[in-house]
Amino acid sequence: MDLKELRTRLSDIDQQLLQLIAERQSIVDEVGKFKRSEGRATRDFAREKDVIDGARAQAQALGLAPDLAEQLMTMLITSSLTKQERARVKAEGRGSGQRALVIGGAGKMGQWFVNFLDSQGYQVMVADPLGSVDGVECISDWRHASGEFALTVIAAPLSKTADILSQMAVKAWPGLVFDVGSLKSPLIPGLRKLAASGCQVTSVHPMFGPDTELLSDKHVLFLDAGCPDATAAARQLFDATMALQTEMSLEDHDRLIAYVLGLSHALNIAFFSVLAESGERVPRLAKISSTTFDAQLDVARRVAKENPYLYFEIQSLNDFGMEPIEGLQAAVEKIAVLVRGDDEDGFVKLMESGRAYLEGRQ
Repeated sequence: MDLKELRTRLSDIDQQLLQLIAERQSIVDEVGKFKRSEGRATRDFAREKDVIDGARAQAQALGLAPDLAEQLMTMLITSSLTKQERARVKAEGRGSGQRALVIGGAGKMGQWFVNFLDSQGYQVMVADPLGSVDGVECISDWRHASGEFALTVIAAPLSKTADILSQMAVKAWPGLVFDVGSLKSPLIPGLRKLAASGCQVTSVHPMFGPDTELLSDKHVLFLDAGCPDATAAARQLFDATMALQTEMSLEDHDRLIAYVLGLSHALNIAFFSVLAESGERVPRLAKISSTTFDAQLDVARRVAKENPYLYFEIQSLNDFGMEPIEGLQAAVEKIAVLVRGDDEDGFVKLMESGRAYLEGRQ
């Protein structure tokens, strides 16, 4: 065969691969239905291991790279889990036509909750002065929403959320209410005030971004604001998913988030700031990059694309925010001192200490 014929043959094989994947996905739908009918969990780690181990062994026998087979099967498994999770959320949805309001629903995280609640059967309305959502009833001011809502999600900026919570307390807002703020200290007075007024209020922090489709291995934090029943009701919204649910106190949240979000954000902002100010262009660096540099650059790119106003709120409004930043400054200075002083022993001890900490975490 000549080159054209070879490429035609490749195209034919590609089509066959896609047809097989489509057939596999249709079987996935049936597997999901069976799991739900039998009350089985969506995810089966033992089965996943068997599939991947089998694919690696078959690839080896066919003279293919086992890693390629594992990557391919991992992608297919992730796609399958996403379909099954969505189907389960829809099948077990608790909305049943009840009304839900998403304040700030035109924002990225707001739209995630619009879609999430819609999939559960809620009749969703969006209240957002900055935009609207296609196919959803929208108003600019939540205070003008008529009727009652079984559920209200506040996905507004932190300063706005604090005001909304206080105003809801005055209005004795009905139904379950929760915010999805990345910090809780600025919201505690409003949350307490709303709880004291008799409202069913709690606080939620989804530890994932708005582009997330599969919630497996993703954390969702639930913080009781004085209404245990409201916290339990908020948790039930995620029961059909594979999200990892964690309850913690409002008071502990921001101290820990200062490290989980504040430190990781600051580290990546510092990383891409050093590169930007170095005068060296990323394409040139990429030509000589290492595995570590590529991995760090990938994370930094994603951080750089996020909302800078939200990230500033996370840094500036957290009462514990400076602790990890000052720790980062001290760590960088310590490395500088060790390198300037040609202190190999000190440098080795620093890395060994970090390795022991990380191994303990794992």
